[in-house]
Amino acid sequence: MRASVLLKSSLLTSLFVISSCATTKYSDDVSKNNYSNLQAGKTYVVTMKDGSPKQKILFRNIDGDKIIGTGGKKDSTEVIIPKSNVAAVKDRSKARVTAGATVIGAAGVAAIVISSLRAD
Repeated sequence: MRASVLLKSSLLTSLFVISSCATTKYSDDVSKNNYSNLQAGKTYVVTMKDGSPKQKILFRNIDGDKIIGTGGKKDSTEVIIPKSNVAAVKDRSKARVTAGATVIGAAGVAAIVISSLRAD
């Protein structure tokens, strides 16, 4: 009984960990990258290939080989990022929801494991 509960809880935990990835990776070949899933008006965190600090942008549009946005909802500074320098784009809203779900799921799994250990 104890092994089956631990197995179920470990499977649930791994499911939550796998689902917590809210990052879209891009390849070195810029022509293969599909930026059509970026939505205007959403905030994204862009990770650069050259190791420079991550940039938070409020996405506006794509112009040729550049991603254009602003520094944020309150910051109207224009941010232009070349597509060739983008390693990953992370949607902040999805990351928050997924992180919350992961924490809640982990707490649920811990409760199941603790209650099953006490029942034996």
